[in-house]
Amino acid sequence: MSSFPIASKRPHEIEQHGSTRIDDYYWMRDKNDPETMKHLRAESDYLEEIMQHTKPLQEKLFSEMKARIKEDDSTVPEKRGGYFYYSRDEQGKQYPIFCRKQGSLESAEEILLDQNQLAEGKSFCSVGAFSVSPDGDKLVYSVDYGGREIYTLYIKNLKSGEFYPEVIENTSGSAYERGGAEWANDSETIFYTTLDDAQRPNKLWGHKIGTDPAQDRLILHEDDETYFLYMSKTRDDAYITTYHYNTTTREVRFLSASHPEEELRILQPRIKGLEYSAAHHKGRFFIVHNDNAKNFKLSVAQVENPQKENWQEVIPHRADVLVDGVDTFDDFIVVTERKGGLKQLRISDADGLGNVRYIQFPEPAYNVYLETNPEFKTDLLRLYYSSLITPNSIIDYHVGSGEWELKKEDEIPSGYDKTQYVSERIHATASDGTQVPISIVYKKGLTRDGNNPALMYGYGSYGATIDATFSSARFSLLDRGFVFAIGHIRGGSDMGRDWYEDGKMMSKKNTFTDFIACAKLLIKEGFTSPQKLAIMGGSAGGLLVGACATMRPDLFKAVICKVPFVDVVTTMSDPSIPLTTLEYDQWGNPDDKEYFDYMMSYSPYDNIRAKDYPHMLITTGLNDPRVAYWEPVKFAAKLREMKTDDNLIVLYTNYDSGHAGASGRYDFLKEVAQDYAFLIDKLNVR
Repeated sequence: MSSFPIASKRPHEIEQHGSTRIDDYYWMRDKNDPETMKHLRAESDYLEEIMQHTKPLQEKLFSEMKARIKEDDSTVPEKRGGYFYYSRDEQGKQYPIFCRKQGSLESAEEILLDQNQLAEGKSFCSVGAFSVSPDGDKLVYSVDYGGREIYTLYIKNLKSGEFYPEVIENTSGSAYERGGAEWANDSETIFYTTLDDAQRPNKLWGHKIGTDPAQDRLILHEDDETYFLYMSKTRDDAYITTYHYNTTTREVRFLSASHPEEELRILQPRIKGLEYSAAHHKGRFFIVHNDNAKNFKLSVAQVENPQKENWQEVIPHRADVLVDGVDTFDDFIVVTERKGGLKQLRISDADGLGNVRYIQFPEPAYNVYLETNPEFKTDLLRLYYSSLITPNSIIDYHVGSGEWELKKEDEIPSGYDKTQYVSERIHATASDGTQVPISIVYKKGLTRDGNNPALMYGYGSYGATIDATFSSARFSLLDRGFVFAIGHIRGGSDMGRDWYEDGKMMSKKNTFTDFIACAKLLIKEGFTSPQKLAIMGGSAGGLLVGACATMRPDLFKAVICKVPFVDVVTTMSDPSIPLTTLEYDQWGNPDDKEYFDYMMSYSPYDNIRAKDYPHMLITTGLNDPRVAYWEPVKFAAKLREMKTDDNLIVLYTNYDSGHAGASGRYDFLKEVAQDYAFLIDKLNVR
């Protein structure tokens, strides 16, 4: 076996607040330096050699996971206007085919877009915007071929099948953001957003079909570099709305979708710390906001006078319930709430007050959310539902009668019996006494003797919640005796807004100590042991597992660090990097010494010391715009330099992708198979 790649050290001095730190691997930021790519290729060769003995296992895992997905499958058709829209997959093809049928499901199929054709000859293909014009005759869609989340807009005439000549570059609208492109009601005007040099969506444009994009109307320029911009259309097709946001403040603007020549109006001017969102309903805006309401509340205002002083309360603030969003329909509204760590859906009459009822769900832990539901005038509410043991399901809820109709539950072709698995929820006690929920799933008959392999997953940032969701791939671990756990740690909003606030800025380390407390409980309760426990997280979750591995390496046998944000201080000190300025209110600005010192105390890259560390598989995407490739690469190099054990540190680079990994469904499963093979091997599972 060859030795691991040794990165050359080129000391780079970084001076901040009167102190100097040396970053020997700062040079890796330069992708044009031949040594950078040479080192990445050496890392890939080393990974290939180290993992060679697991190739049969990886192939077996891939075959298992593929056998659990129905390769020829279709989404549940969704009625919009006079058409039923759906996408379908074909066996052996990586990407979906987008289709519709006119008038009836018995009508002939019309293929709108075959992503497999788009992807021919490409190693990466992501469709962002996808919107059919109100008259049904045109399609606007966007594609990213590099994983950089920089999309190009195309416009297709659905009658002729031909493309309009105009092509619009540098647009936003990825899987992480809403919008990208929306139609005005004239079916001739497209609204879209573009990016600045730091890949911040900052401009809204109006384009008239058949004209030169160079002549497009600039409707809005968000010139505050700490704000991002996204755009959407209200469900009733009345307004185009723009959201201007950072991690603590939001502002909404709107213009009539029937009068695209109009200027945007501000719903409520931005006030630092005021977050709000709005849904239109017959001349009113229902507004979810945090004005004197930490857990948010619901108010309503007339479109003519939508400012804060005119907001009338509909649902008051409650200390134990987080109001997460509102969706409006012709005869009813739906409010998404979170209580006790679980989502709940509140349905009421269109005034928000009458005939209030909650949809009841059958399991103690689950995930549920509203599907697109494009029809404004409807009595059906389409939901997504799953749990750790219930496959992904699409449900039509009849608002009038309260009846459920299961439209589809994902089929597991290789066979699946949910009664053979146990899902439960337990609580760990954090270092400050806080009770932290943990969702767990394992195969029935498990013995709690500490000998079980376990994988614990977490995220804990931005107020994002990690709900108990089904994964067919995960059963390749469960069927080998693994316990799978999710730590619902602070930094997310699982238990309300305070849960989020207590895991950010100067309280960020609560996120890590919560996760460590969860690990300790799994060990104490006999689910696993330090020799059998692995942890995994991605992006800010990569920061989580990286920090835990540097704080308590003795607790974990293996770590999967996916696209990890691990060089916190250096990245947050560079405003040219995408997301940096947006996130000062998430992590702090290291130009302030108090924040600098605190971030230095947990930044994984800056806390690597001469001691033993777990086995680590670290991943990156070369084109990742959210966590630059050099953070994971530097992290691996410094760990190898400093550690005092013989455990493996390996780096996987996807040279064609960005933050989300491989774009094709089979390629994605191959990456999962590699992750799982690493765990099975390093936890010595037989």
